Amino acid sequence: MASFKKHETGWEFRIRCKDPFTQKFTEKSQRGFSTKREAQTAATDLEKKLAEGYEKIDISLSDFLTKWIDEYKTGTVRKNTIELHKNNIKTHIKPYFKNIMLKDIKPIMYQEFLNSIGDKGYSRRTVELVHSTLHNALEKAVTLCKLERNPCNGSEIKGPKKKSTVQFIESSDIQRFLQTARQYGYIYWMIFKLLIETGMRKGEAAALQRTDVDLNQCTVRINKSLDFTAKDDSELFGDTKTLRSERTIRITSTLAADLRYHFDWLDQNKDIMKEVYRNDLDLVLCREDGNYMPKSSLFNAFSRILKKADLPSLPIHSLRHTNAVLLLEAGADMKFVQEQLGHGSIQITSDVYAHISKKIEAANMEKFEMFTKGILQ
Repeated sequence: MASFKKHETGWEFRIRCKDPFTQKFTEKSQRGFSTKREAQTAATDLEKKLAEGYEKIDISLSDFLTKWIDEYKTGTVRKNTIELHKNNIKTHIKPYFKNIMLKDIKPIMYQEFLNSIGDKGYSRRTVELVHSTLHNALEKAVTLCKLERNPCNGSEIKGPKKKSTVQFIESSDIQRFLQTARQYGYIYWMIFKLLIETGMRKGEAAALQRTDVDLNQCTVRINKSLDFTAKDDSELFGDTKTLRSERTIRITSTLAADLRYHFDWLDQNKDIMKEVYRNDLDLVLCREDGNYMPKSSLFNAFSRILKKADLPSLPIHSLRHTNAVLLLEAGADMKFVQEQLGHGSIQITSDVYAHISKKIEAANMEKFEMFTKGILQ
């Protein structure tokens, strides 16, 4: 029950409530109401919120974000995602909001914050990533009944949306690329050939162990990803990007033959290196001593091979797109491409490769028209 008292500054209400953990009673009060009725209305509203589990706790945004990272994000998302959130908080969110209390963030204030990032010259994509961090965090605050509503809802991000272009190696250029890669170095040829033929992410390919490959069945099991930034071996293998990314894919008999030869190459290196060889990692794609291939080595080799092959500069991720394009050009349906790549939904696959599939459809229609020219007239 609430009690009321009149002061020189206005009416005050006090409410006694029990902490569900300690079972101790505490008092909550607020004063400054013009009339007793206003105080009664406010007290009733607070009692209702307390009954529903909501409580306006005076916690700063900074402290809440630390709690959000430690208790709700760490261990539930990939380390790279955690680092992205931490960087957004450190670089953009904390410097702008400083010591503001969580409950004091208003929609118009949040919109001004987003605008300020763009005004500093950051790209729209950067603003979107920062927005994603704070929106995600404050959505959790709503779930925890620390906020009634998310002030990030309804905000707008200025600037034109960057058109996402799918970069890949044209099928007519793949042979030249692989021949150049073979001349550059055997292991790089093997890595890049496998990426083109399977569509794996570079981290998934780098984490492949021999037990993941079944050459008799021509299958590869993808169930982990290598963390190139790991501080020690205990952090080297992590989860795949999403649960759907864990998959078993089929490979061609040609790639299986290449891998058979490659396993012999690995065994020869083991015999030569003896105890120096990293047998404990049992990696498929590795350096001669069995250790994992640094990301910088992969990036540099890929860049140099493209240049030597007289091909335009591309990111390594383009090899994943190259695989998808090859599948579509070969007549594979979108569902198969989705499963091969480990996309969370077929919608993601169709959104990414829509313009490519339309191009292929147009080419097929041209072939159909040429074939039926003398038949249907």
